Amino acid sequence: MPEVAPVLMVFAEEAMVEAELVGGGLGCPSCSGVLAPWGFARPRSIRLRGDATVSLRPRRSKCRACMRTHVLLLDLCFLRRQYEAAVIGAVIEARAAGCCGYRRIARELGVPVRTVRRWLRRFAGNAEAIRAHFTRWAFALDPELAPILPAGSLFDDALEAIGVAVWAWVLRLGGRAVWSVVALLSGGMLLATRGDLFPPVP
Repeated sequence: MPEVAPVLMVFAEEAMVEAELVGGGLGCPSCSGVLAPWGFARPRSIRLRGDATVSLRPRRSKCRACMRTHVLLLDLCFLRRQYEAAVIGAVIEARAAGCCGYRRIARELGVPVRTVRRWLRRFAGNAEAIRAHFTRWAFALDPELAPILPAGSLFDDALEAIGVAVWAWVLRLGGRAVWSVVALLSGGMLLATRGDLFPPVP
């Protein structure tokens, strides 16, 4: 079965998301309808750096037009990942920097070795799709952007496209944590089983 989930990424400020949901300010990702409150998804814990965790109970919504339900996943994390997006991002950045192997990365970030290796393999496997997706986002956010130059490998090219897209976001929409923006622009699907599951770029 494809790794597809009825998820809409939203900003991590829960009070703001709730106000927009109740006020009809969130659009349905499946059609042009408006989302309304529809209970909550099951609670989940997200691991931060070190031993810290944060408990989330994602809001569930239902479209008033097509009647599809969607979970509102905070940009703190990626879909089906137990770790904060920033932790996953730190692993990817460390690998691109080439300063150490995955075992040392795992040790320094307090993440199991097998988990780090799995993240890096998934990112590398989706690198071309990630590069293409974030390149589209970069030019959607800044149509006058100069061409994004190759960075030396598919892995590095993907991370370079992410960096340019995030910078374009910051210039147009204001500052936000890098990997929160990545979570939003990828629809939470950065480490999905297949890269073709990214949401369309407006």
